[in-house]
Amino acid sequence: MEKFTVHTGTVASLPRDNVDTDQIIPKQFLKRVERTGYGDVLFFDWRYDGEGRPDPGFPLNAQRYAGATILLAGKNFGCGSSREHAVWALRDYGFRAIVAPSFADIFANNCVKNGLLTVVLPPADISQLLARETVGLNQVTIDLERYEVTGEGGFHVCFAIDAFSRTCLLEGLDEIGMTLKHEPEIAQYEQTHRASNLS
Repeated sequence: MEKFTVHTGTVASLPRDNVDTDQIIPKQFLKRVERTGYGDVLFFDWRYDGEGRPDPGFPLNAQRYAGATILLAGKNFGCGSSREHAVWALRDYGFRAIVAPSFADIFANNCVKNGLLTVVLPPADISQLLARETVGLNQVTIDLERYEVTGEGGFHVCFAIDAFSRTCLLEGLDEIGMTLKHEPEIAQYEQTHRASNLS
């Protein structure tokens, strides 16, 4: 998967609480097993009207968010079922990071496995990011190596992330990839174990 070290991008705001995975990608789009081709159906029921036309009232359809790579969300983002397709849709759309007050646990774990960084910030910092948008300051830099989010005008906040998730994202490795880093030790153990069983 793609490494995440430092990323600068446009922030798109979707300040709704308890956005569940069925809203991120509705069930009718779960028939495929490929990880690509879901960007166009991200938030399908919100992005499009009954005729399949973009709904001008939905935030992600706003021109100012074109090319956004960072999503600013409400609390408990990604709740509901554990469908990994939700993360695939967000990545396929182009998002590299999601910033929110909290995330559903399974969703956050799926994000790490797909190279999508979840940044947890206190509500006060989220409000600050939202306020910056009203004056056209909707670009930030997220530095995973330094644990910080920065932006024009002196915006600077720090965030926490567990060491394992951080290492996976920095190195671009999922759990299997992290395990394979120890392949020589595993092979040595297997050889020793096999020999002891034969003696």
